[in-house]
Amino acid sequence: MIHKMNLRDDSFLKIKNKTKTIEMRLCDEKRSIISVGDTIEFTNTKTYEVCECIVINLYKYESFNELYKHHDKIAIGYSDDEAANPNDMLVYYSVENIKKYGVLGIEVVVK
Repeated sequence: MIHKMNLRDDSFLKIKNKTKTIEMRLCDEKRSIISVGDTIEFTNTKTYEVCECIVINLYKYESFNELYKHHDKIAIGYSDDEAANPNDMLVYYSVENIKKYGVLGIEVVVK
């Protein structure tokens, strides 16, 4: 199955350059149907460039706090000199939706 997702320029470039290998999302209705082996077409919201990736693993957690505890900060999109903080995800998702859906780490490799 093919899934389409938008990414901000910085996250898109990290996935394309293979430094970020885990995309973090809510485990909502749209994401809950993703399976290992599926393709995700990430579209850069700035340039509209598309990067195709294969899902190689899925990690389900109750919160971003849990996800951050179990994964390397580089893999989830931080630079070496940045502090990884799960509260950074509150810019994108409300506390209510995180509690309602849980979160999903989608591990990918570029096609």
